[in-house]
Amino acid sequence: MPEFDRNVLETLREPLEAGRITISRAALQADFPAACQLIAAMNPCPCGWRGDPGGRCRCTPEVAARYLRKLSGPLLDRIDIQLEIPALTAAELSARATVSGEATAPIAERVSAARERQLNRQGMTNRELGGRQVDELCRPDAAGEALLREAGERFGWSARAYYRVLKVARTIADLAGARMPSAAQIGEAIQYRRAFGSV
Repeated sequence: MPEFDRNVLETLREPLEAGRITISRAALQADFPAACQLIAAMNPCPCGWRGDPGGRCRCTPEVAARYLRKLSGPLLDRIDIQLEIPALTAAELSARATVSGEATAPIAERVSAARERQLNRQGMTNRELGGRQVDELCRPDAAGEALLREAGERFGWSARAYYRVLKVARTIADLAGARMPSAAQIGEAIQYRRAFGSV
């Protein structure tokens, strides 16, 4: 992502937030549907080796910070899941070749069932919920509420980030067939937002 111009990246904010984009030209204005699923990747610095135990990175802290600053806080606020994926060693890559994961068919069934739960419960997906609906439909149990509040204070989340974590937790609960998000599901949603602690 940081390879794109910052102004280009900032134009993603509207479709990620509202699911539509407005184009204004002279006296005309048009709204277009733009609901999307953004999947993006980035390196920790321009050379890509920052944090490498072999010391291959030659970027100064200032260069790395300038690279990461191309992604504004408001843009990162609108990205629900942010994961840091460290590089694997040769031994880890070799071991992974012998491990088989879950087949896609049962995963697809769980996703379809979770989506159906959402549509039956509220007539829309969790992504589309507004603030009041999130308060009503995504509230966790007491232990989950305490964990969420602690994480929000620790990481300095904005209101937008707080509500996005709640929606992710509600989705995790729907995948599990749970009535409401538990503390464990809140914890999982928090883990999915830890790559950028400032968001």
